[in-house]
Amino acid sequence: MKNVLISLVVIVTACSSPETKKEAVSVAGFINETTVKAVADTVKATQPAADLNLLEKGVKHAASLWREGDGTPVDFSEFVKENYISDPANRKMVFNKITRYIESLNGNYNEITLDLRKTLDEAIGEIDDIDRMFGNYSVGSHMQSDFYSNKIAFAIALNFPYFTLAEKEELGPKWSRDEWAMARLGDLFIARVPAELEQAVTEATGNSEMYIAEYNIYMGHLRTDDGRQIFPDNMVLLSHWNLRDELKADYADKENGHEKQEMIYKVMERIITQEIPGVFVNSSDYEWAPYSNKVTKGDASIQASAEPDTRYSHIIKNFRTRKEIDAYNPEMNTFILRKFSLEMEISQNEVETLFDSFLSSQQLVKLGSLIKKRLGRNLRPYDIWYDGFKTQSSIPESLLTSKTSGIYPDPAAFHAGMPLMLKKLGWSPERAGYLAEKIIVDPARGSGHAWGAAMKGSLSHLRTRISGEGMDYKGYNIAVHEFGHNVEQTISLYDIDNYMMSGVPNTAFTEANAFIFQSRDLFLLGIKDDNPDKEKMEALDAAWSLMEIMGVGMVDMKVWKWLYGNPEATPAQLKENTIAISVDVWNKYFAPVLGVKDSPILAIYSHMIDAPLYLANYSYGHVIQFQIEEYLKGKDLSDEIDRIYSQGRLTPQQWMMGAVGAKISTQPILNALDKALKSE
Repeated sequence: MKNVLISLVVIVTACSSPETKKEAVSVAGFINETTVKAVADTVKATQPAADLNLLEKGVKHAASLWREGDGTPVDFSEFVKENYISDPANRKMVFNKITRYIESLNGNYNEITLDLRKTLDEAIGEIDDIDRMFGNYSVGSHMQSDFYSNKIAFAIALNFPYFTLAEKEELGPKWSRDEWAMARLGDLFIARVPAELEQAVTEATGNSEMYIAEYNIYMGHLRTDDGRQIFPDNMVLLSHWNLRDELKADYADKENGHEKQEMIYKVMERIITQEIPGVFVNSSDYEWAPYSNKVTKGDASIQASAEPDTRYSHIIKNFRTRKEIDAYNPEMNTFILRKFSLEMEISQNEVETLFDSFLSSQQLVKLGSLIKKRLGRNLRPYDIWYDGFKTQSSIPESLLTSKTSGIYPDPAAFHAGMPLMLKKLGWSPERAGYLAEKIIVDPARGSGHAWGAAMKGSLSHLRTRISGEGMDYKGYNIAVHEFGHNVEQTISLYDIDNYMMSGVPNTAFTEANAFIFQSRDLFLLGIKDDNPDKEKMEALDAAWSLMEIMGVGMVDMKVWKWLYGNPEATPAQLKENTIAISVDVWNKYFAPVLGVKDSPILAIYSHMIDAPLYLANYSYGHVIQFQIEEYLKGKDLSDEIDRIYSQGRLTPQQWMMGAVGAKISTQPILNALDKALKSE
């Protein structure tokens, strides 16, 4: 799952109102172009050594953030004259000081946030309202406001201005590491957002995260229409992750797997349409027959109301809190722009074009025919999660769980096993110990996630779900994925030459390393895959998995576009249109591949509720992973991972060029798919 990290770069919103928009528009452009030019000319005259391009860019950027409450145009001019640094050595010294301060702020606020959210994120007891209040409190929500008040923000914007994505792509290849780090410092103050709006986003996000974290389905209480129970008594699955993973595991159950998959699919449909009985969510008090949608308790029928579109209410709240930022950022005036061009540093149009080209490829139709042949039946919508190209699909999950639960009975055991896993992947004992000691393993309340450290000396957290019976295989598979995140988080913090360059270009790149680890989960268990078709199977699996995750990412993007066109939509209207969008995407890309129309299944992903516009990162993660995996063939994995992830936060395309010598592309995976299909 996503890498959660506090940063001074906070892009937030809150419920839209005409008054707020009016205020935001009225304060923009308070310092006019005449003042900007005059003060720049004055500084150039008094400091002739000043770099004219940097000077003009810095003055212009600082002016764009200055408001009437900060002082008069004369005050602004005086501030610039007193604070502009033209001497390169002095500028570097000030930059180093700022970097140390920011690392301290980021790191310590991150530690406070971890502590405040402990009860929400870890399985350590019941949650009540006071836990939610503290856990959803944003400790850094007033930082940007404070930095504008004390003029720190203006000093940084003036001397280390913001470079657009286009400028970074053009100039970045010629920049030194110091120039890159200073440009990243310039990313801290792009738009000026009121602190109360930051807190509103934190609360909306926290509430949606808790809704998802507690969306458990008690599988032992599901019933067929003739009253049969087909899942174990103690099976509790979180939507959508565990439902999907159980569906995948059922391919190995030749006797009852198909019936189980059909029931899980019906449960997913009921969740999407919000026809699921509200009393059944996260409860073992009732029995539910998802086909007939009847609820019973013992022998008595119960009149149970459907969940009241809660799923879509959370999406709307997340949309409206983020939309409020639009008026405060004229250059990036939608959350869609900020999420892609600013945060991912890849335009949304570029993402959608890449997805469309891959999803439309005829190779996928051939791949669907191959899966149909392997299954010996017509394909069903849930076969987007077909798992038959993986070795573990032929191994009963019960055997895998018996192994994982024996090795990892609790979080401490998983932590103790980390150095051995790293050594198996090629790291030296010393390096493996170094990386492992910088990671803490906690019991997760949800499915699990990785939370990175934000300053050197702090530790990353791996949250994993382990029952009293030990870690089952699903939990182990997720934990290995999160372990990959933690290793990246450690390398890209501790092995970076400057703190401002720490991290990766966007979350797709940390997902890539998580996928690299996850794909080796059986190897780490000591289960050897001697299949001579291993490389072919991996190509087939990668292409099918990429199709599935690109589809849900496409739905996510289209839903947000619809919301911007219909900002006053009700939850019921959003539900109707989300289903329509998912069906449209299905019919365009998936129906030709699977041979079945009108499925809404692409709307099941929980990320749409608790991680707005995050899903596209997974697709990019898969693409990047495949390119890196292709590059790693014949090379030392551990050495290359250390090298690649110590590049730091370049732009995505420049990072990829440094990593593998080519830009991001789906062509390598399509080439591998072609080769694999021809050998069938």
